[in-house]
Amino acid sequence: MIEQILNRYEDIEIIKADGFNDAIIGIDCENVRLVYSISKALAILQKHMDEEEAAEFFEFNVRQVYFGAKTPIWVEDNF
Repeated sequence: MIEQILNRYEDIEIIKADGFNDAIIGIDCENVRLVYSISKALAILQKHMDEEEAAEFFEFNVRQVYFGAKTPIWVEDNF
């Protein structure tokens, strides 16, 4: 999916969360920001650490990172 998005918006800077391409679920077309699934991101992290460590790492080292108006959007999608 990331290749399609980058091709479509090739002239616009898009900030990606390194290592989380498989968690991309879309794009905010208005502000051209990537939209990521939190549950998919946690599943990626849990390949390398336990559930509690993954949740803590995600919250403090991924979700809280701010890059201004182009900061990716994290969506809670596991209800």
